[in-house]
Amino acid sequence: MMNKPLKLKKRGEDGSKVITVRIKEDTLSALDQLAAETNYSRNELINIILKYGVENIEIE
Repeated sequence: MMNKPLKLKKRGEDGSKVITVRIKEDTLSALDQLAAETNYSRNELINIILKYGVENIEIE
């Protein structure tokens, strides 16, 4: 019986990019609290919040 090969994509090929941002300590604390309450990772929450913000922003 032949084993199927394990296929891996190179990092970044899932449409995501790694970036660095500065976040105020109080915002980070609130985000970590929200992550603990919802059982989402910090990264998941940041992506959800940013996507919502980008899709719903109104520029005056």
